[in-house]
Amino acid sequence: MMPTSHSSDPVPPLPEKLSIAFVGVGRMGANMVRRLHAQGFRIAAVFDVHRAGAEALAAEIGCAAPETLAEVSASADVIFTVVTDDAAQLAVFAEDGDSLLAGAAGKVFINCATVSPSVHREIEARCGRVGAYSLEACMASSIPQALQGTLYLMIGGRREVFERVRDILAPLSDEGKLLRYIGPAGQAAALKALVNMVMNINTAGLAEGLGLASALGLDLEMVMEVFSQTGANSRVLATDGEDMVKRDHACFFSAAHAAKDSGIALSLAREQGLDLPLAAATKAQYDRMVSEGLGDLDKSGIAELTFPGRR
Repeated sequence: MMPTSHSSDPVPPLPEKLSIAFVGVGRMGANMVRRLHAQGFRIAAVFDVHRAGAEALAAEIGCAAPETLAEVSASADVIFTVVTDDAAQLAVFAEDGDSLLAGAAGKVFINCATVSPSVHREIEARCGRVGAYSLEACMASSIPQALQGTLYLMIGGRREVFERVRDILAPLSDEGKLLRYIGPAGQAAALKALVNMVMNINTAGLAEGLGLASALGLDLEMVMEVFSQTGANSRVLATDGEDMVKRDHACFFSAAHAAKDSGIALSLAREQGLDLPLAAATKAQYDRMVSEGLGDLDKSGIAELTFPGRR
């Protein structure tokens, strides 16, 4: 029987001249590819369900754009996945049909999507059954940071696997300054869900504060300056405040993803018997955005629900 990735067996070293592949090369994944390519890593292949994007990126950096997941695994020693949700994450690691697990013995998979902790644990188990290894590398940053190599990365999985790929993750995380090992599989995903839950609550709160200020006829630039010097300050004020006022909702983190991630946190809360009314109310707002066709807007677009006269 193949060793599972939960075992204490030593993790074999990676080849000195290793190759890397990516599955999921949307806005985040593509910029991570560009960053690693610029740092001298060999990118062997990129794959995406939207083939045109993968083919364009492959032409840009000079790599392959395989048509199957099995070809992706065959091409590289380390494979990053940057997909959308639980279903997509499980699908690329399917136990039959085309899958990254085909011929995957000895490969290391680094899974960067914000998905349920239980999914990361399941992926680790599936990889273990074929002699492969997996990590979760949850990202608490956005598109510019992916290109600049300043992602905050939270790592879950076997520490020995993490140590094998630390040198690959360091150029993505300010040479490792923003790289943190959290614990076994699922723990980084749980923490990432909490990060996004609190961020989403703060975003909704800011939208309500600025919306009310607008209704009261206050100067919003002055309001934001006062917020920044008082207990109303937050990182969300810096990233989203001006966008809310100017209605500039170009997408860095979509309302649809905010709804999904708040849902993951609420599921964890239910498992623990906790009631989180602020998180529930925030998810309801983002669900409303999705239902009204605003899910592709940046999360700052929640202001469209709170400012007077906008909806």
